[in-house]
Amino acid sequence: MFSNSANLLTSQIVMTAITLNLNPIIKLTDDQFYQLCRANPDVKFERNAKGEIIIVSPTGGETGKRNAKLTTRFCLWNEQTNPGEVFDSSTCFKLPNGADRSPDVSWVKKERWEALTPEQKEKFPPIAPDFVLELMSPTDTLKETQAKMQEYMDNRVRLGWLIDRKTRRVEIYRLEQAVELLESPTELSGEEVLPGFILDLRIVWE
Repeated sequence: MFSNSANLLTSQIVMTAITLNLNPIIKLTDDQFYQLCRANPDVKFERNAKGEIIIVSPTGGETGKRNAKLTTRFCLWNEQTNPGEVFDSSTCFKLPNGADRSPDVSWVKKERWEALTPEQKEKFPPIAPDFVLELMSPTDTLKETQAKMQEYMDNRVRLGWLIDRKTRRVEIYRLEQAVELLESPTELSGEEVLPGFILDLRIVWE
């Protein structure tokens, strides 16, 4: 009985994102935060603009399966003409506002990526992606994910998709434009940011 209760408690802890405010004790530099992440490769960290560290909960099987399919679709499109670089959910970007964020899928235009130094590319790239995608998992809240998407836009991300598999809704974020809400769309266009890219949403809904 005790073992089952302990397992349930552990599961609940693992599946919940935790925010740690270490600022009253120590304010980590960018290099210290990078070293923290390197020293704990099994833990996914983010950091908000206030410097608070967020321990991100791992995804479940269904979300992880769809994340992998989504990333593959972007990679296949990108390989056709090589217009930029595709990044998976393990990539952390240093945004202009100081936050360190890891979108589920992201893309950076080739010229902007090549303008970074080798050291910047190796660590957490100090750049806001041109495109980001967030696929909500059962543990994500809509309010928090929307705030994250708005943060991307505030940092000059050009196009963003927030996909909620549970409600079959998609929110499209465009730079300096109102958010567009789509109900059960069958596909999404990369518009001028991702020229020629069309995402068939059956890989998400089914």
